[in-house]
Amino acid sequence: MSLDEIISKVNAAIAKEFEIEPERLVPSARLVEDLDMDSLDSVDLIAAMEKTFKVKCPEQEARKLRTMEDIYQFVDRLAGAHVQPAST
Repeated sequence: MSLDEIISKVNAAIAKEFEIEPERLVPSARLVEDLDMDSLDSVDLIAAMEKTFKVKCPEQEARKLRTMEDIYQFVDRLAGAHVQPAST
């Protein structure tokens, strides 16, 4: 999955889950200061990423996310580490 595809899916999931206008979801947007997310939203954010990308998000790492760019890079690492079994 390309980074552009990840960004598109992350933005769509966050826009839907948190009812945030898509144009506000830019790499530099800060989750708390710019997007008005609080600590309780972090749980919903993790759940949305797990559901969207079918990966397990380590909660301790996810709590370090501060910007949309952080989320994109985090999901890119998780999606890259999620190896599909080879078909035989």
